[in-house]
Amino acid sequence: MASKASIAGHPIHPMLVGIPIGLFVFALVADLASMVNGASDAWRTVAFYCIGGGIVGALLAAPFGLIDLLSIRDERAKKIGIMHMVANLTVVALFVINFILRWQGMATATPLLLSVLGILLLLVAGWLGGEMVFRYGVAQAGPPAAVERRRVRTPVSQDRRHPGSPIGQH
Repeated sequence: MASKASIAGHPIHPMLVGIPIGLFVFALVADLASMVNGASDAWRTVAFYCIGGGIVGALLAAPFGLIDLLSIRDERAKKIGIMHMVANLTVVALFVINFILRWQGMATATPLLLSVLGILLLLVAGWLGGEMVFRYGVAQAGPPAAVERRRVRTPVSQDRRHPGSPIGQH
């Protein structure tokens, strides 16, 4: 079934989810880099802004995912879609808490643990999203119409390939 929220036949939700996924993952990378570099403030700042941007990106992607979820007719796919939504909302909630703790200057291991937990849950949510798309065909328009191909038994001469162009002239 094709996505109800699409641009030129391409579903919007999958276009947007790469933003929060990338930012949340890079926030964890920045946290780990901070640990390696002796609690570097620069890496903590990078993680903070990545989390903020990831939250904004997730909130932009969510309405389009909800539109797709509400259009699912297959009951099993809809259950998976609801689990996908709950997992993603939990991920965003974890990162909102993480963001607030960092905003308040918490320098304990709690923000790092929230990032790790959020990424692990994000993997589960991504797997569920893949189940919907690849197993149940959610947000897919279906196979494109077969393109008619002609078999040419004799090669086309250079002159006929590029009529009137300098390439076709000798």
